[in-house]
Amino acid sequence: MKELNVKKVSAAGLSVEAVPALLDKEKIAFQPIDTVNWAAYPYCPAVQFRIAYTDDSLLLHYKVSEASVRAVAGHDNGPVWEDSCVEFFSIPAGDGVYYNVECNCAGTLLVAAGGGREGRVHAPQEVLDRVQRWSSLGRASFEERVGECAWEVALVIPFTTFFAHDIRSLEGKNIRANFYKCGDCLQTPHFLSWNPIELPSPNFHCPQFFGSLKFE
Repeated sequence: MKELNVKKVSAAGLSVEAVPALLDKEKIAFQPIDTVNWAAYPYCPAVQFRIAYTDDSLLLHYKVSEASVRAVAGHDNGPVWEDSCVEFFSIPAGDGVYYNVECNCAGTLLVAAGGGREGRVHAPQEVLDRVQRWSSLGRASFEERVGECAWEVALVIPFTTFFAHDIRSLEGKNIRANFYKCGDCLQTPHFLSWNPIELPSPNFHCPQFFGSLKFE
């Protein structure tokens, strides 16, 4: 199981567009999302993420380079996993309830909570609206563009995004989590993870294979 230390940073009044520069300043290193778990889907685009946190939010920054990009999902809680999509799954309260925060390359989000893949509860729109998003490709949806493309997204995820819990602080906590890159409906579907998944077919809803985040 992979482990990652998550640094606390000061980001009072920070805009989401400034997250990459802040993480540069704080020397937060990128981590690769490069585990190809299923031989039927061998394509491995270049994907990396980095993470930090503040008194009330998580800061996430992804960088991707892939052979095509797609952002068809036009509204939050739609099928963003069919697009060029980066994902963060975590168990913030340690009680077995995990959240999936999925973001396509245009900053459209899906957030849900539950104890398993079935019967998940989507976050209300007012919860999603509090998540700040920045995309290097802009926020408008678009059909698949074929050809090598590099893109980035940054997210400021307030602890209120964990809407089924009352999370006030992550300082000093160890949280099980995994990070993913997928694109179910791209010309070359792929399913990459940070921590390896030992299952016979693609499935990201598997907390038994989450890694560990240690919040400093």
